[in-house]
This record gives sequence, structure tokens and C-alpha cells, in this order.
Amino acid sequence: MSAVLLGGVGRWTDPWHPFDETTAALTAIAAQVGIELSSSSDVDRTLESFGVGPLPSLVVVDLGLPRDGLPVPLPAADPGFRRLLASRVPMLVVHVSSTSFAGDDDWERALGGVWVRGTTMHPPSGPCTVHVVDDEHPVTAGIGDFSLDDERYSHQRVSAAVRVLVDHEHDGVRHPLVWVHERPGGGVTVYDGLGHAGASFASPDHRRLVAQALGFLIESGS
Repeated sequence: MSAVLLGGVGRWTDPWHPFDETTAALTAIAAQVGIELSSSSDVDRTLESFGVGPLPSLVVVDLGLPRDGLPVPLPAADPGFRRLLASRVPMLVVHVSSTSFAGDDDWERALGGVWVRGTTMHPPSGPCTVHVVDDEHPVTAGIGDFSLDDERYSHQRVSAAVRVLVDHEHDGVRHPLVWVHERPGGGVTVYDGLGHAGASFASPDHRRLVAQALGFLIESGS
């Protein structure tokens, strides 16, 4: 199988997220379940390559929001980006990637929820507890509420069509953190709103959740 990691490199980085740490953690977890993630060194070129030929068996997205003033995605990469989202290729989308294609309706439909500028926020990053609200799904099977060191997005715009698996409480309101979503084209997306930095993956329960998400996604795409 071919599995591609679109990680924060080049213009897809930002000052707040240590993408080298999260890329290493995601690659290591994938390897533990027998998946070799190939990290893209040029996200725009990789998206462009999705426009023709076979698509990967799995795509993992861990990107920042480009702030260089260039289009997101670039015009040459746009057809490949649209083709991926409309395909049945399973995707694991992590944390800040809900901001990466801001204002793009196809991305929001494919992800099932996005960061909304001026509305979405997060409490201070640090030790916290998150709540498993659906332990009957393969992604969360055998995992109860768990604690970790992370940043918890709150007030994202989340579709009623997603299946929420994990949430957290902030200011008396429950906020979805991890969900599974069937895309309009039939592909499956798992969004993991955790994973701000390497410290997040020091949690055995979070690592297990990611491993189970990868296994579930591979099964869904077979």
C-alpha cells in the first residue's frame, strides 16, 4: 500500500506548532501498525501529483495554514486536491489542519468541521482530560476518558453528520475533539483534534487512538 503524510513543511508551517515532533510521532505510530508513511517534502507538488494516476491508499494530513499570500492550494495543485477530497481514499486529519484550507467549502465538507476565525479558540495548552463519548466505534474501542498534555480546540463549526467519538468540556459546554465522517464521495475521514505537539503523543491512550484510527481507515478503504 502507499500511505502519504502531508506534514507541516515549507509554507505549510506556522510559529506555534512543532511539526517535526508531530510528524515523527505520527510516523512512528503508523510503523507500529505496519503502515509506512511517506512524508512529503513539498506539499504543493504532492497535491499536484494527485491530479493524475493512482492515488495513495491513505493520506494523513498535519498541516498549518500558509500565510505567504499565495493561493491555498496553488492553482496547479487545485485539481489534485479536489480529486483527493472526492475520492474514496481514507484520510486522518490532525489538529491544526482544520485551519489549513480556510474558507474552502470542499475541505469543510470532507473534514466535517473547521476552525472559524473569530469564533473558534482553545483554553491554555497543558494537562487536561478528554472524554470518550462513543466507545463502540473501532477508533475508540477499549479506550476510556484519558489525560494528556495538549491544546483543545473549542467552538469549531462541526457538521451534525459527523460521529463524535471524543469531546472535552470548556465553560460548561461540550466541544467535539475527535470524530469520524463519511465524505460526499464515499471516502472516510477521521479528524483528531488533539496532537498539538509531541507531548500529546506521550499519552498511551492517544497513541492507541491514533493507531486504531489508522487501522480503521485502512479497513474502510479496502
